[in-house]
This record gives sequence, C-alpha cells and structure tokens, in this order.
Amino acid sequence: MTPSLDGLNADPAELKKFSDLASRWWDPHGAFRPLHELNPVRLAWIERHVALRGSTVVDVGCGGGILAEAMAGKGAQVLGIDLAGKSLQVARLHALESGAAVEYRAVATEDLAREKPGAFDVVTCMEMLEHVPDPASTIDACARLVRPGGWVLFSTINRNLKSFLLAIVGAEYVLRLLPRGTHEHARFLRPSELARGARAGGLELRDCMGMRYNPVTKRFSLVRETDVNYLMAFQRPR
Repeated sequence: MTPSLDGLNADPAELKKFSDLASRWWDPHGAFRPLHELNPVRLAWIERHVALRGSTVVDVGCGGGILAEAMAGKGAQVLGIDLAGKSLQVARLHALESGAAVEYRAVATEDLAREKPGAFDVVTCMEMLEHVPDPASTIDACARLVRPGGWVLFSTINRNLKSFLLAIVGAEYVLRLLPRGTHEHARFLRPSELARGARAGGLELRDCMGMRYNPVTKRFSLVRETDVNYLMAFQRPR
C-alpha cells in the first residue's frame, strides 16, 4: 500500500510520471534504457568504496529495482524504498521472476530514518534527488540511516547551462534517451549544495566523480568533470 502523500517530501506529479511508466522499467530499450546502460558503471563505482557482500543496504528511490537487484546479486541484503506504488509492484514481480533477494517497502526516506536510525551499512540514493521538492530533507534522512563507518552514495545532475543543454535538450529532445519532461532544470543540484547538506548531516566527503555518455557506443564512463551527471560518496565517521 502506498502511504498518503500528505506532509511527505514527495511531488505527486513526479510519482505519477514514474508510475505511468512503471511497466517499462525492465525494458532495456524502453523509457529507462539510460538506467540500464548506466547501471554497470554506478555499481562498479559503489564497489570501489564498499564491500557489498554481507552488507545491509537501503536503496532510496529504488524505482523498479534495477540497482537494488544488482546489489543483491553481489551478496548485499537490500531494502528498496519508493513512494511510486506501481514501480514497487513491478520491482516485486521482477524479483520473483529473477529470484533476487530484495525486500521492497513503500515508505518515505524520512519516515524510515525515524524508524531505523543507523541501521544500514550502505545507503544509495541514485537519480532521485532531482525529483523531490526538498532534496536537503532527503540528504539528511539518508545520513541518519547509515551507521558509524558506513557509506552514503548519491548520484544526481548538476545545475548549469551545460546540464540543461545535455541532460534535457540533448537527452530528452534530440537523442530521445528519456521521455520529454523527465527532468526540470531548476531541480538539479550543484555538487556544493549536495556536499553542504551531507556535511550538515554529519557525513564526510570521500569521492566525487562525473559520468559521461557516449551516444555512439551507448556507454557511460566515469570522468573527473562533474558539470552534468555526477556521483558523490560520503562516509559517517566511526
């Protein structure tokens, strides 16, 4: 059951957007193709910082479970959370079909942080901050979910002219990698803003990398430039 959105850090229009596309989560050539192409890169980057086998992980904004299943396949005990009910239904069904040992819950990040503070070795929040009304609240909740010594890993999109041209005009209108209207440029988050919110939650920055897409090879790769898509890894001091 999807909880009431009253008072939650969630945009009903954003949730509807992803719920309407829910049946296409696991189509590698469909609306979520970029996430399928991106997943090996972000999974490898996560494994640079954490040993997933045996770790307790919460995947915040898990959607249809693409990353959650991949981390479970590496031996992690994964909980995927989201407020888009249809996406979670798809995630649960796919896990039954694939045999992936992932638990899914319809719960807000802030509510889970109050319920299970410091309960996880790893918190992942990928391609989600740009879809919530108050990203600082999500960042703080992610920080509260991780145990001392644990890791919080984010990926999102920088806010500048280049990201508007590439992540919106290029990806949605020219290359048609994503449905039009997937992103709003005003909701993109600068690395300095993400880092500031994480520091306020008691986290320490350990790594920051960019990601670049090659439309010819249809592959993502890690780069040092963080002007469009980027990843940030934080750790809670012991």
